[in-house]
Amino acid sequence: MRIDGVACGVFLPQVGFDFAGLTERAIACEQAGLHSLWLADHMWARSMPDADYLECWTTLTALAMRTTTLRLGTLVLCNSYRNPALVAKMAATFDCISGGRLELGIGAGWMDEEYRGYGYHFPNARIRIEQLEEGLEVIQRLFTTARSTLQGKYYALDDAPNNPKPVQTPVPPITIGGAGERLLLKVVAKYADRWNCPINAAHELPHKLEVLRLHCSEVGRDPTAITISEQVIVVLGADEVALAAKWALAKQLLGGFADLEAVAVRGTPDQVAEGLRAKAAKGVQLFTIMFGDMAAPETIRLFGERVLPALAG
Repeated sequence: MRIDGVACGVFLPQVGFDFAGLTERAIACEQAGLHSLWLADHMWARSMPDADYLECWTTLTALAMRTTTLRLGTLVLCNSYRNPALVAKMAATFDCISGGRLELGIGAGWMDEEYRGYGYHFPNARIRIEQLEEGLEVIQRLFTTARSTLQGKYYALDDAPNNPKPVQTPVPPITIGGAGERLLLKVVAKYADRWNCPINAAHELPHKLEVLRLHCSEVGRDPTAITISEQVIVVLGADEVALAAKWALAKQLLGGFADLEAVAVRGTPDQVAEGLRAKAAKGVQLFTIMFGDMAAPETIRLFGERVLPALAG
């Protein structure tokens, strides 16, 4: 699905949430007119191994049954955790069940202690990116061909069917997350419909986009065919008093995750809209927003009522 103008979704790492809390936020996102809700693909949260952490595919499928228009995505699947042929089957099934609402985000994986904890081999970054690239070839073939055969370095297919196909045509949009310039962005140029710029690389976005354009030129791809998304922390308060409380909460909840002073867009609705417009002027078309209060429903509603119309205007 192509994005016209600027769209906003919510990135909600599901650490500490039960399904009722996630459902409440998904429904709030849909009612507020947000584009999408994205969950993370981890077994646990770094530094919080004992907190509840619902598995993303299972949870997204259940959320699809409680929403009707909200697009649902993974930010991002770890390619190492599932054979890509299985991912293609799961993704096509999810797209059919949800009525064509899948946003398929995928990456090379990074959390080494998680690999070790669950018994996955953790190869070096180059090999993980090679595996990601070959895995995307597997997924695209199974999405688009009647039968697929492939003998790759890491994966193989032997006259493999994958029916039913996804509802979305030609395929569900594929988002690749990460910012490595030499290898990862080249995979983005070849396979991504969307590129998600992580929070810690957003300050380099103009440079990263130039690198991506060069990779697109090398592989014969039109760079405008790739939607640019940015992972961004937003701290939103209805007024200055509410904002002060939200900022204190954000520092408590996310202060260990990112340097909020450096990366967060914070303010009242008008100020947040101004901050996001400034990012959009640099080429961002989709924001995957991590709210500083972990997407409290009232914050989602305030964003939908006051910020989205200002962005559209």
